[in-house]
Amino acid sequence: MRQRSGIIRWAAGSAAAAALLAAAGAWGAQPGHRAGRSGQPATISVFPMLRVPTMRMTAAPSGGYNPEQIRAAYSVSPLLQSGIDGKGQSIVVVDSFGSPTIRHDLGVFDRQFKLPAPPSLLIIHPAGPIPKFTPTSTRLSWAEETTLDVEWAHVMAPGAWIVLAETPVSENEGRSGFPQIVTAEKYVMAHKLGGVISQSFGATEETFPKGTLRPLRGAYLEAAQPSHDVTILSASGDGGATDFHNDLTTFYTRRVTSWPASDPLVTAVGGTDLRLDSQGSRTAPDQVWSDPAGSPSASGGGKSIMFSRPAYQNADAGLLGPHRGVPDISMSASCSHPVDIFQSFSGHGWQIICGTSEATPLFAGVIALADQVAGRWLGPINADLYKMAAASTSGIVDVTKGNNTVSFRQNGKTYTVRGWDAVAGYDLASGLGTVNADVFVRRLAALAGK
Repeated sequence: MRQRSGIIRWAAGSAAAAALLAAAGAWGAQPGHRAGRSGQPATISVFPMLRVPTMRMTAAPSGGYNPEQIRAAYSVSPLLQSGIDGKGQSIVVVDSFGSPTIRHDLGVFDRQFKLPAPPSLLIIHPAGPIPKFTPTSTRLSWAEETTLDVEWAHVMAPGAWIVLAETPVSENEGRSGFPQIVTAEKYVMAHKLGGVISQSFGATEETFPKGTLRPLRGAYLEAAQPSHDVTILSASGDGGATDFHNDLTTFYTRRVTSWPASDPLVTAVGGTDLRLDSQGSRTAPDQVWSDPAGSPSASGGGKSIMFSRPAYQNADAGLLGPHRGVPDISMSASCSHPVDIFQSFSGHGWQIICGTSEATPLFAGVIALADQVAGRWLGPINADLYKMAAASTSGIVDVTKGNNTVSFRQNGKTYTVRGWDAVAGYDLASGLGTVNADVFVRRLAALAGK
């Protein structure tokens, strides 16, 4: 069994991949449900932090938003047209197990939507080899997650390298998986493989046994050091103002929030409901993602019980008290208006998908564009985000509609966990708001360069 610091697979003949591999100094390598209302499919919660509308795969894109629409909605297209496409940058996606067909599936996705292939898709296993794929619900869910993360990060920054760091243990709330994730992320930073790390997973803070969460922050502490300057993103959660117990089946019946999104060194990405026409123009203002009652299905947000309010949130002390507030920023996540992915690990076909697992890689692509404009990795960006939000021309667009209250049945009872309303300024449902990338990317790059 070949281990040490990891196994890396790459596309044979890829010069960019070979160059990145050399920089990494790798030790070893090998080539490589229920019907919904109003005609909308219902959603089921699957592990990890991902929502999949229950429907069969289709032979063609199945009704979700396509790359052209999302790029238009977030004003990414003008950046791409001016040559700001992530060239020279790298997005790191971290997922348990990964997908056995991701290289093929990304190729099909790109051909369908006439996207260029990324300069390189590196797949690394820094925490040990990945167990052989079997179609269990856990492995299928992580493969879906990986597919979403890779395909949609690439949509936003098509010129960036993609580094997929797969780990061999499932992240199951606060009980397993995070030590391997820390190992993978430290490896990425030690070998300078990317300027932004996208994490579409999380665990309710209460599920960590006492004293076990803070020791897992090592990768984020390293990322914040000037010698690394890596931006860390995390999905804020799909359960609105609540989230899962350790059993991954039942929900807390009170307000909770999740880590790593709650970490002050991490940028927490929440979800909005983005309503677009066929050209990607908005038909209504963005609002907080919150789907009909039945199972918690809304943008995660709330107050941390583990971390105190960071200085960059001091202006919002009246709302937060002494607590770190989540999220910081939001992007498309609604299951009423999902996106398309292509996958072939469980058949061949297209499906629609949603959740803050969608929002996070979208924002990771935006950060890669800002890294390119700045000519360097930006590192932790939260303080800059809160400074930018105070300016009227920052590219941060306030979200003032909706809330993340959720209602659900559990153990024969109906529960409602009251969340927070979107209001003018910062709130615990949408954070600072969403982005107009054409303005946001340039302003963030300029501010971070000071």
